[in-house]
Amino acid sequence: MAERQARAELLARLGAPTGPDDRMDQFADHLAEITGMLYGFVNIFLTEQTFVGLHNPPPDSGYLILGRTMSLEDGWCPAVVKRQKALPLWDVHASSLFSGNLVVDMVGIRSYFGAPLIVEGIVLGTVCAIDPDARPRTDAQRLLDAVKDGADLVLKALTGRTPVR
Repeated sequence: MAERQARAELLARLGAPTGPDDRMDQFADHLAEITGMLYGFVNIFLTEQTFVGLHNPPPDSGYLILGRTMSLEDGWCPAVVKRQKALPLWDVHASSLFSGNLVVDMVGIRSYFGAPLIVEGIVLGTVCAIDPDARPRTDAQRLLDAVKDGADLVLKALTGRTPVR
């Protein structure tokens, strides 16, 4: 609870978006484009996961169109927030720890790459990309680097400072 309060106070002090935001949508679009994945997110952890930036596939693509919120327990972003470091899952079924998940079951996701948004030691949320196809293990480092770079861009937009990895 103290962590959630500290996060809310920092978000307010930064003037960071806590709802849908056009600029954050552009970051999510860019992330999906450079990773080649169907979905991209800028995800802020409030009382639920809130996708202030969201890239969905085209409405007529036949893929599920995701909403802007999700429970704090679902998906892989909670693991990124908890561990405070990036999580590359080129195939979520490669680890039993990550294969049983609502996002796997309901959306059919097979790959996840996410990185935390950390300001002043507080994890605000994540930047991530997901896709229904597993990725080649040989492409995992490139995708991880792309997501980390995306997190750096979002952090710079939120704070006005270039983050140090």
